[in-house]
Amino acid sequence: MRMRKLYEVVCVLTLAVAFVATLTISEAYFYGTNELINIKLNTSKTNEETSDALSKRGSYGSEVRQIQTKLKSWGYYNGEIDGIYGSRTESAVKSFQRNNGLTADGIAGPRTLSAMGISSGNSSSSSVSATSANVELLARIIYGEARGEPYVGQVAIAAVVLNRVEDSRFPKTIAGVVYQSGAFDAVSDGQINYTPNQTAYQAARDALNGWDPTYGSIYYYNPATATNKWIKTLPITVRIGKHVFSVGK
Repeated sequence: MRMRKLYEVVCVLTLAVAFVATLTISEAYFYGTNELINIKLNTSKTNEETSDALSKRGSYGSEVRQIQTKLKSWGYYNGEIDGIYGSRTESAVKSFQRNNGLTADGIAGPRTLSAMGISSGNSSSSSVSATSANVELLARIIYGEARGEPYVGQVAIAAVVLNRVEDSRFPKTIAGVVYQSGAFDAVSDGQINYTPNQTAYQAARDALNGWDPTYGSIYYYNPATATNKWIKTLPITVRIGKHVFSVGK
């Protein structure tokens, strides 16, 4: 009788151990639309996978759709806009991060979302509308200030203009910011009157749609040609092409 009870206790303990072991399996797999989604169930996290991380592999929903839509329009992503953060979305995010000076970890955290112009709850998008007049003026300042710069650098110039519009220290319209006395060399030397190319127009639209590769910068300069000593004292937020960008002090 005692042996039988002992045997039953051993069996129960064995089943309990097996059940706990099953719960420690670190990964589960399931198929999403056209791609395998690998969801990490273990609790260990990289430095980027903190509580601030928002979308990553295994995520799904409207934010992922926004990410896919943006990346597809910029040529990084060629999959379906299905709202599922799979391997192709992760790969596209990594490519975007590399091209924008971000840590290429494939996680769409606050900095990556900000660079894409996607509100994460901690940031807000520009309230400036994409009227034809705004697109035209932004394209002209982009072409006058940054033609020859990489595409992201051209978007960055427009982003600075829009960031100034949102800053209480500057005029509240694009025209007011662009034509503020001494603000842009392209206005001073007349290059604002050059006819923009299609790249400048597209960069203007992307900035108006929320892409800000400068992370909120309101100043920029070319270290090789800048003569203003004060602007060189500003903390550097990001370097893009030949320009240095800063959110100011």
